[in-house]
Amino acid sequence: MGAVLNLTPAGSGRASTGLNPGEASVAAANAAAASFAALTAKLDYLEPSEAEQVRLAYRYADQAHLGQLRNNGEPYITHPIAVAAQCAEWKLDAQALMAALLHDAMEDCGITKPDLIERFGAPVAELVDGLTKLEKLQFTTREENQAESFRKMLLAMARDVRVILIKLADRTHNMRTLSDVPREKWGRISSETLDIYAPIAHRLGLNQTYRELQDLSFSHLRPWRYSVLSKAVAKARSRRRDLIQKVQRDVEAVFSAAGMQVRISGREKSLYSIYSKMNDKHLSFAQVTDIYGFRVILSDIPDCYKALGVLHQLYKPVPGKFKDHIAIAKVNGYQSLHTTLVGPSGVNVEFQLRTEGMNVVAESGIAAHWLYKASEPGDATGERMGSKWLQSLLEIQYETHDAAEFWDHVKVDLFPDAVYVFTPRSQIMALPRGATVVDFAYSIHSNVGDRTVAAKINGEQVPLRTELKNGDVIEIITAPVSAPNPAWLGFVRTGRARSKIRHHLKTLAYAESQGLGEKLLTQALRAEGMEKLPDNDAAHQAIWDKLLRFTGSRNREELLTDLGLGKRIASIVAKRLMTLLSEGGEKPNAVLMTRERYTAHDHVSQGAVTLDGSENASVQFAQCCRPVPGDEIVGYLGRGEGLVVHTSDCAVARRLQHKDSERFITVGWSDEPVRTFETCIVTTVHNGKGVLARVAAALAAAEADITHIDMSDEIAQDATDLRFVIAVRDRAHLDSVLRNLKRTPSVLKVVRAAPAA
Repeated sequence: MGAVLNLTPAGSGRASTGLNPGEASVAAANAAAASFAALTAKLDYLEPSEAEQVRLAYRYADQAHLGQLRNNGEPYITHPIAVAAQCAEWKLDAQALMAALLHDAMEDCGITKPDLIERFGAPVAELVDGLTKLEKLQFTTREENQAESFRKMLLAMARDVRVILIKLADRTHNMRTLSDVPREKWGRISSETLDIYAPIAHRLGLNQTYRELQDLSFSHLRPWRYSVLSKAVAKARSRRRDLIQKVQRDVEAVFSAAGMQVRISGREKSLYSIYSKMNDKHLSFAQVTDIYGFRVILSDIPDCYKALGVLHQLYKPVPGKFKDHIAIAKVNGYQSLHTTLVGPSGVNVEFQLRTEGMNVVAESGIAAHWLYKASEPGDATGERMGSKWLQSLLEIQYETHDAAEFWDHVKVDLFPDAVYVFTPRSQIMALPRGATVVDFAYSIHSNVGDRTVAAKINGEQVPLRTELKNGDVIEIITAPVSAPNPAWLGFVRTGRARSKIRHHLKTLAYAESQGLGEKLLTQALRAEGMEKLPDNDAAHQAIWDKLLRFTGSRNREELLTDLGLGKRIASIVAKRLMTLLSEGGEKPNAVLMTRERYTAHDHVSQGAVTLDGSENASVQFAQCCRPVPGDEIVGYLGRGEGLVVHTSDCAVARRLQHKDSERFITVGWSDEPVRTFETCIVTTVHNGKGVLARVAAALAAAEADITHIDMSDEIAQDATDLRFVIAVRDRAHLDSVLRNLKRTPSVLKVVRAAPAA
C-alpha cells in the first residue's frame, strides 16, 4: 500500500472514450464529485500543511474504496467527501476531516487500526475506530449488536466530541441519499435516525442538523403525510405572502425609527415539527398558528430586550407566549427571546430575538466551539454545552455493563425536556423534566440542598421525591442540623444534586471516621499504659512525624481516618507509638495497663467505643443480626468500611472472630440512645381477611414503626409467615412489641428473626 499516496485522485480519467454523450456527461459528473476539488474550496481556514494532510487522507481513502459504488451508481468516495465537506462547514480541525474521509475504511475496506496509526497518527485512528460499528463480533440479535455499537460510539464521543460530529455528518448525508436505498430499509434507518441521532443532535445544540434529520426521517417514514403537509404549507405560504411582507415592512420601519441596527430573516416551522404538534395536541393544520415567524439578530443582549419592547409596542403580545431563554438558557446552550404577537388580520406571528453569537450557537450548538475558535480563542462554548452530558455518559457506563441497559439509561436521562418553576420570590428556574424537589434545592445552593428537611409546592406540603411541573412555586424548608440522606440518590435527576450529595456523604464519612479512629487509638494506647494520645503540638511533633513515617500516612488526620475505616490496626499503631514515647523518656502506667488489658472483657472500659445511634457513616449495624440497645454486641473493624456492630451470638461475627480476631474491639451501648434501631421479627398468622391490618395495628399500638414487610411468594396456605423490619428503642421495647403481637387474634407465633447462620 506504500504506493497509494502517489496515485492520481480517483475520478481523473474514469470516463472512458467511446461513450455516448449522456453516459459521458454522467461519468464526468461522477468524476467531478469524486475529486478532491469538491472539498478544496472549503479548506481555506486550514494551514497549507494541514490541507495537505487532508489531501493525503483523501488519496488513501480513494484507493481503499476503488471499485466500490453507492446505490445511485456514483463512486463510493463521494460519500466520505460529502461527510468531510459538512465537517469543514463546522470548521473542524484537520484530524477530524481526515477521519471523516476515512470513516468507512476500517468497516468496508479491511483497513486495520495499526495501518491508520502508522500512516496518519493515533488521534485520527482513534476517531475512525470510534465511528466503526461492531459488525465483526457475534451477537444473538440485531438489537444487541446495535446497542453495543451505540455504546462504543457514545463512549468514544465522551472522550472526543468530534466522533459524534462526524457521525452526524455521515448520517445526514446518508439520509439525504436514502431514496437510492431499497425501500424496505427506509423504515429501519429513518426510525433509528429519529429515535437516536436527531435527539443527540438536539442535545448538543445542532438545531439545523436536528431539524434536517427529523424532516428527512419523516419524509421516508410517512411519505404520503409528508407530501400532503408540504403542499399545505406551500399553499399557506402563498396565501399569507402579502401578510408576511406587510409584517416585515412594519417591523423594519419601526426599528429604523428607533435607530436600531437589526438583521431580520423569516423562519418557517419544520414539517416534522408541524406534524408532531398536530399529532400531540390533536390539532388540524389550520389550528397550528405559529408556522411562520421572524428571527431578529441584534448586536448585544441589551438591544435584544430593547427590541422586545419595540415589538410589543408595534403589536400586542399573546399572553403566556413569552419565553426568556437568554436569562435562562436551555440545557443544550440555546439562548433567545421568544414572543408571539397578534399581527395584522389577527394572525399570530412568532419572533425570536438573539445576538449573532447566540444565532451561531442556536444553529450549530457544540460545533460553534470550532466556528468561533479563530476569532475567540478563549471561548468555551463547546465545553459548556457538552461537558456535563458527555461526563454523565462515562458515569453511566461505569455503573452499567449491559449495552441495552446502558442505551435505555441514555435515552431516559440524557434527552430531557426542561420544566420551568418559580422560587417564592418569583425567580424562574429551568430544570430537566423529572427533576424533584431535592434537585430544585441543590440548584439554588448546595447549602440549601444539604439542609433540606421538607418542601411546599404551591403552598401544600409534599414529599421530597415529588416531581416538578411547569409553573410550580416551590418553597424549601431547611434545618441547621439536617444532612443529605443517601436515599436521595435514588430519585434525584440532576448531576449537580447527585455529585453534591455524594460529596457531602463522603466528607461526613471521613470526619466521623477520624473521630472513631482517635477513640480506637486512645483505647489501644490505654492498654499499653498511656492515659491519652500525645498532643499535636511542637513538643510532640517529632514523635508524630516518626509515627507517620512508620505508617506511611501523609498527616495525623489521615492516620486517624485510616484507623476509623479499618485500613490500619489500632493495637499495632499504639505499640509503635508507645515505643516512640518510651524513647522520649515517658513510662507506661502499670496499673492502667493491667486494668485495661485484663478487665476490659468484663465491662466497657473508659476507652471503649460507646454507641448511641448518632453515628452515621463510620458505624454500621450489621444487617445479618440487626442489634438493638440491650443486646450483647461486638465491634468488627472492617477493612475500609469502618466499624460494623454485630450481636455477640451472630454466626457471621463468630466466623470473623475465628479468622480475624485482632480486628474486634470493645463496644457498648450508651445509657440514652438518641434514635430507634431496626430489627427483624417473623410473625406466623392464620390466612384470612384483615390479618395484615390487625398485625399492623398491634405494632402501631406498641409504638413500633414498620420500615419493611416481606411475605412468602408461595401459594397461600392455612398459615403463612410475615417478616417485618421494625424500628424499636431498645430490647425492652422489642419484648413489649412481641408480647402485644402474641395477644393479637390470628397470630399463631411471633419471634425475633434469628441471626443468619
